[in-house]
Amino acid sequence: MERIGIVAKQNHPEALTVVRNLAERLISKGIRVYVEKEMEFSLQLTQAKPLLNFIEPEELAAQTELVICLGGDGTLLRVARLAGDHEVPILGVNLGGLGFLTETTLNELDRVLEDVIRGAYKKDEREILKAAVIRRGEKMAEFRVLNEAVINKGALARIIDIEVTIDGEHLTTFKADGLIFSTPTGSTAYNLSAGGPIVYPSLHCIIITPICSHTLTNRPIVIPNDVMIRALLKTRQQEVFLTLDGQQGFPLDFEDTVELQRAKSRIFLVKSPYRHYYAMLKEKLNWGKR
Repeated sequence: MERIGIVAKQNHPEALTVVRNLAERLISKGIRVYVEKEMEFSLQLTQAKPLLNFIEPEELAAQTELVICLGGDGTLLRVARLAGDHEVPILGVNLGGLGFLTETTLNELDRVLEDVIRGAYKKDEREILKAAVIRRGEKMAEFRVLNEAVINKGALARIIDIEVTIDGEHLTTFKADGLIFSTPTGSTAYNLSAGGPIVYPSLHCIIITPICSHTLTNRPIVIPNDVMIRALLKTRQQEVFLTLDGQQGFPLDFEDTVELQRAKSRIFLVKSPYRHYYAMLKEKLNWGKR
């Protein structure tokens, strides 16, 4: 491996020190390192590093063979968005917090990185969703998400009506505060908080979970991911938004349609050799504890 990118949660007090030490270590091995341009001043390096490159975030995935993500799940979701169609592996390193996606701890980083550099590592394939907003027949916006796309009302809005069809067949009209369309990867995020099921991340499906449903018979449903989902907003004069991975937002109008389907590209996460998914559930969710 010759080209590695580093992305860090910049407001984390430990992140800059970790980035600086990690970059120097990789450079000592003859590896070209790429760091986000906005970190150049913050790193305060005393001398120029010939193999250290500062580039725009959008260029990282195209220039590297691996991206090391230092932070929490929010930072990794941003890196996944930057990865685009490049499918570059992402090594998530947890700097604190819950961290379902950032499996590797800082103490494990040295050992995991040695394996990665010599190619002795395994990747976890994660499918992503493509969400498009259609307004009067015109595509207004398109997004890709690793965790979830959420249709949700504003703080002062009343219950909203969302009519959902799957491959043209009417599912139901949800009357709720909102609706979550989650990948298996995102099943332990907002979906779980709203009462949705935990789904093993390698399964090929989409989870639809209502938020505070007004109808008790509206329950979460798991469907195949080779379908086209259309969610039509049937409520007038309300503040309603489409929120993507909790990091991007788009305002919706009456009778806007959100189209959701599996994206062609995928995200690859470097697996930690020190814990299995079930161990993660026990560790993060305290399964089995009273």
